Amino acid sequence: MSGKRKNRPRFITAYSFGIVTAVLFVSSWAGQFTFQAIEARNDAAEHGTTFEWAQFFPMFLSATFENWQSEFLQLLWQAGGLALFYFWGSSQSRESDERLEAKVDALLHDRGIDPDQFTYQEQAAARTHDGHST
Repeated sequence: MSGKRKNRPRFITAYSFGIVTAVLFVSSWAGQFTFQAIEARNDAAEHGTTFEWAQFFPMFLSATFENWQSEFLQLLWQAGGLALFYFWGSSQSRESDERLEAKVDALLHDRGIDPDQFTYQEQAAARTHDGHST
């Protein structure tokens, strides 16, 4: 082996989706922190009390985890629901036999095989099992 490394894309190019996602996540979390801190300061001022970071952080973390919990449950439903519907086959995703047969016929035509003369493996096995030969 020559010891030469294969050309790899630059880090930014290879992980651009993850980087953009991380930047959006940190930006949204910083925005939530900022606006929630402003709201907590305004509430404290309205009630004549002082803003305390020790009281704010548990409230911020609680709001963050509640938000993440609802998003996580939504994601679980989307992934689980998609898997169930894919397994069961929803009416929107299920292909009809005619459509599948047309696709198989097109593949056979591409390979120069006449679909009317083609014997499927299952049909050949059934004929052999019944004592018929093809």
